[in-house]
Amino acid sequence: MAETKPNAAAKASTSKGGGNAISYLAPILCIIAGYAVWRFILGNPDGFSKPDELGGFWPSHKGPIGAWNKMYEGGIIVPLLIGCFFMVVVFSIERFLTISKATGTASNAEFVRKVQFELANKNVDAAIALCDKQKGSVGNVMKAGLKKYKEMISSTEFSTDQKVAAIQKEVEEATALELPMLQKNLVFLSTLTSLGTLVALLGTVLGMIKSFSSLGEEGGSGAAAELAVGISEALYNTALGIGTSSVALMMYNVFTTKIDAITYGIDESGFTLTQSFVSQYK
Repeated sequence: MAETKPNAAAKASTSKGGGNAISYLAPILCIIAGYAVWRFILGNPDGFSKPDELGGFWPSHKGPIGAWNKMYEGGIIVPLLIGCFFMVVVFSIERFLTISKATGTASNAEFVRKVQFELANKNVDAAIALCDKQKGSVGNVMKAGLKKYKEMISSTEFSTDQKVAAIQKEVEEATALELPMLQKNLVFLSTLTSLGTLVALLGTVLGMIKSFSSLGEEGGSGAAAELAVGISEALYNTALGIGTSSVALMMYNVFTTKIDAITYGIDESGFTLTQSFVSQYK
């Protein structure tokens, strides 16, 4: 047991170091991609009746032809919202791949039943082989526990309670390596659920300020028409932000549900090992 902790810490450190790159790079790249979409696709000069020939960081195009071009006039907040949406997509894909791998190759409930059957027949090696076939978080935790289970069968130095405690400790250490990997980067989805709406609200407020300022400066029916256009443009921010937040919330709930199912399987694995050992090797 003395050698287990350093090995576990080393594995956790390696996993954390290798998996953090997406956490650092993805938000920056997504914001850059959002600006590129806003500047060169939504802001394509061909989509405006009065394009800004000078270009630059924020061209002042006028007279949008299509709906996508109207979104461009929502202002500089739009690329931030597009970047937030890209972040939702990137982290959803990353979590989907990770959690799908952690789920294993078959049903965890069926896997635990098969292990229970093998343990009831005192065939620990067959149970370990099932773990190699199952893979995933439940399979990894079960395999770690089974190795300690097998070691405790032949041990004569400890009482039954001490052996059960050793198995439980091994399961807990294996679980401590698996759970952070499952929950990693979910914070981005939970944050984007609120952030998308708040950033959209900021863009809408800025658009309304700009519209009412034009109304106060110009006056008359022409300014009223400009106000109506400005409000329409500002609401594009709201629509894009609400859409981003809705997708983020939906994906967050989907992944947390899957993680809860995996966590339940891990808990069931630990319970299966300890109860089997107590019943078979009193």
